[in-house]
Amino acid sequence: MDRTQFRLREEWVALDDLLKASGLAPSGGAAKALIASGAVMLDGQIETRKTKKVRAGQTVATGEAIIDVLASASSLPP
Repeated sequence: MDRTQFRLREEWVALDDLLKASGLAPSGGAAKALIASGAVMLDGQIETRKTKKVRAGQTVATGEAIIDVLASASSLPP
């Protein structure tokens, strides 16, 4: 499996936006279709809510790809 990390810019990112930004979906429409098909898992559970808020510490998986979501750089301690 291909494992990558995604660093948040804000407190959360919508699931469909995460798939598009990470390159797992070529467009927002493709990301929404992928989610609706039941092919996306959030923390080990199938997730079909397209705009589900994904926060730091969560893991998104689809096919052969896993994304570990990290906190924004501004929220890290100095």
